[in-house]
Amino acid sequence: MSIRRLITLGAATASLAASLAACSAGSTATQLGRPDGGDGDRLVVGTVGPPASLDFTTTGGAAIPQALMGNVYETLVRIDADGEVVPHLATSWEVSPDGLVHTFHLREGVTFTNGDAFTAHTAAWSIEQVRTAWTNGLKSRMAPVAATRVLDDHTLEVTLSTPSNRWLWSMGTTTGAMMTPAGVDKRASEPIGTGPYVLDHFAVGESISFAPNPDYWGGAVQEGAAIRYFSDAIGSVNALRSGDVDVVWSLQAPELLDTLPEEYSVQVGTTNGEVVLSMNNDAAPFDDPRVRRAVAHGIDREAINRVVWEGLATDTGGAPVPPSDPWFTGRDYYPFDPGKARALLAEAGYSPDNRPRVELTVPSLPYAESAAELLYSQLRDLGFDVTLTTAEFPAVWLADVMGAKDYQMSLISHVEPRDVPALFGDPDYYLGFDDARVREELRLADVTPGPAAQRSHMIAAVDGIMADAGALTLVNAPNIVLTAPGVTGVDADIVVDSLPLAPIRKED
Repeated sequence: MSIRRLITLGAATASLAASLAACSAGSTATQLGRPDGGDGDRLVVGTVGPPASLDFTTTGGAAIPQALMGNVYETLVRIDADGEVVPHLATSWEVSPDGLVHTFHLREGVTFTNGDAFTAHTAAWSIEQVRTAWTNGLKSRMAPVAATRVLDDHTLEVTLSTPSNRWLWSMGTTTGAMMTPAGVDKRASEPIGTGPYVLDHFAVGESISFAPNPDYWGGAVQEGAAIRYFSDAIGSVNALRSGDVDVVWSLQAPELLDTLPEEYSVQVGTTNGEVVLSMNNDAAPFDDPRVRRAVAHGIDREAINRVVWEGLATDTGGAPVPPSDPWFTGRDYYPFDPGKARALLAEAGYSPDNRPRVELTVPSLPYAESAAELLYSQLRDLGFDVTLTTAEFPAVWLADVMGAKDYQMSLISHVEPRDVPALFGDPDYYLGFDDARVREELRLADVTPGPAAQRSHMIAAVDGIMADAGALTLVNAPNIVLTAPGVTGVDADIVVDSLPLAPIRKED
């Protein structure tokens, strides 16, 4: 299901080139130079969204897993490019016929970067930590676990209270991070894992630098790597042009692509970022599914993709499923049809003299604010009386919209992998979607053995969600990656929650 496109770069546009030139001398980010001190040996990746700490057991968000998973921390299993569960720190595993008992056979000779041995004891401790000590939302993924048992140093038995396909898959994500008890008190500043790197330096808000793990079980690693954080896209592109970074990951301003010389490569990958237009199913007018369907038919997703993402995003047909998931069908659930949208509004009792009033609460994120301008215009054309309100992100938006559910309509990119059950399986979640049939299909998708059965039930669940337009996915957000000449090994498709640095190579 992997989608990747190579963009042919055209001539620079005068205005953006001038902006880049003006910022090249004055950008604070550019003046910082390379985290390796300018010697250029270390691979440097520039991106956005710095973490405030390095402890994802207590802090939510995507920034910490992106930096640490696959680099410092590893998992028993990993998720491959096709979304399948494959061995990693566990070389193999068996599942009992009733789906409750998972027996993992662990790789021998693996050590943590502090010298501790990785064994079934540390693996069991890591799983129990998620269940008992983690305080962020990810701990719910470990809820199916009833018990862990160490059979010997390299054999771990995990017993579930109910069969769960999602649990095994989640063990290849942040939830499955293998840790050592010796590192529990230093996770926020000195993470200890089994991965290819050790933490070298963490400059809050600026960069994270890694040194090679000399005892890595997977073999020799390149000289080192770093992630630098930028507050704006122009700063990151300037840093690429000046040689301060080698890769720009997740470029947020696709209009800058035409400003790059041809020797720079551009990849566009898919992500887990479903840009969801949420309609509070518990609040008028969106407590009426006819109004939600009217919105779904009346929003021109192609126009939003073209204007906000330069056409580089993926249209999922309105469904909350990224192309990397096996239950992605490519079906267009809500073709753009303003006439049908207006008819649905009329059926719901609205007219030009009785326009449904809608407040669109927009998080203070560039893509959201750009998309909101188009949404405002399109909704008004359909017959809605629309008010735009900006909510500071993350604090205000998370508190008011996601926390208190004090909103009518909003939009945000949900980036956690395979999050359909979280979004639509809980009526108390901020979307307010409540459908017993969908919840049953999600349950069956989780407990029924075999990928074909899981796919069938997940598709049925998505069909049920879309039948009532529980929400509308505007696009699957693209991952735009820029690389300097000589850089190879970059995979722009995001399947889970990490940015693995070890496969990326740069020529001397």
